[in-house]
Amino acid sequence: MSRPDSLLVTGGQVLAGGKWTAADVFLANGRIVSVGSDVRTSGTGGGPGEPTEVGTAGAGAERAALRPFASNETATAAGSESPAAGGVSARRLDASGLLVVPGFLDLQCNGAVGVDITAEPERLWDVAAALPQWGVTAWLPTVVTAPAATRVRALAALRSGRAGDPAGPAGARPVAVPLGLHLEGPFLAPERRGAHPAEHLRAPDAAMVADERWTRDAGVALVTLAPELPGALDLVRTLVAAGVVVSAGHSSASAEQATVAIDAGVTAVTHLFNAMGPLHHRDPGLAGVALTDERVRVGAIADGVHLHPTAVALAARALGERLCLVTDAVAALGMPEGRVRLGVLEAFATADGVRLADGTLAGTSDLSLDRAVRNLVGFAGVPLAAAVAAVTASPAALVGLEDRGVIAPGAVGDLVLLDADGEVVATVIGGRVAYDRREGPWRS
Repeated sequence: MSRPDSLLVTGGQVLAGGKWTAADVFLANGRIVSVGSDVRTSGTGGGPGEPTEVGTAGAGAERAALRPFASNETATAAGSESPAAGGVSARRLDASGLLVVPGFLDLQCNGAVGVDITAEPERLWDVAAALPQWGVTAWLPTVVTAPAATRVRALAALRSGRAGDPAGPAGARPVAVPLGLHLEGPFLAPERRGAHPAEHLRAPDAAMVADERWTRDAGVALVTLAPELPGALDLVRTLVAAGVVVSAGHSSASAEQATVAIDAGVTAVTHLFNAMGPLHHRDPGLAGVALTDERVRVGAIADGVHLHPTAVALAARALGERLCLVTDAVAALGMPEGRVRLGVLEAFATADGVRLADGTLAGTSDLSLDRAVRNLVGFAGVPLAAAVAAVTASPAALVGLEDRGVIAPGAVGDLVLLDADGEVVATVIGGRVAYDRREGPWRS
């Protein structure tokens, strides 16, 4: 029996349950059906073989708390047959000599390949098409501080799907799935605004949030705000009740204020050490609380510019499984050095990051998420499996997605194939190959 919607990834070392094991992965209908040591098909007909499953979730388990806004999945894996059942043929993806890990999630990406999402929100799909080359299978398009009309356009673009069709044009490769917007601003501390335009900053405004429908159902997944601002705590409670993850960032909060914010519902901290008060032994501030309060997961930009390698190592050791690597990528990612848009501002991309004319650090120019993983290994000496968790299991847990960031039966069929150096060889999204460098020059 032919199954054109199925894929068999063979011959790799698979990261499942935190351990590496030689296994094949069978995917169908956008989800992982089985992971085992002998999941086989023979030629085009398929042969018998009894897989040893890894994990406890049954095929087709529906555990997602958030709905992707442009899913490349077609259905759950309920009722899918493994090749081991006999007579089932599947497309093959050779992973011999490679590492097979869950698809990467980037919770803070402002743009790439010449596209700035705040300036051109309708082009978020161009970014989504480019991200698989760096192993990203799901992401939060990030809109920085801007006029209300920009956020309205971004939400409309998110809901419209790719070319008006969530699955994209017929025959198109799958793209990284937008899980909702990350609104970074406008409720930020003016003195910690970084590259955010001062003229568009606002005090926390519940009426504005209601008018713009900052809810998970409407497409807002995460909001970064400064929790010490007047009215911020009430807004945190409102957003959390609407299903939105709230992150503290661009903030001068004291340790006491940060703790009260976490009590109110804050569960994340945006780009540790950047745009917040410095860690001081008598005034630890937001950074100190981020490192020590087990209730929050913490974003970090491991590029060696935003954070010194020693600071990355400190964060990795203090945070453990709470660490979420992000890129904070802007339009410069995947482009040559030079001028670049950042919302309403102009910046300059160099080897030393992306900076405004006054030298303010405004984002990363060449930090892709796979490079961040390699940097974490190099800077902090953590095992590759732990570094991969910081872009898979940890960010998935933060946004409440139990069926992403893992390789297990029933999970979303997102995989990344890495070589021994941690470079991306191929990316699978929803059980379909989105990128394979072995095919030669690749274009989105």
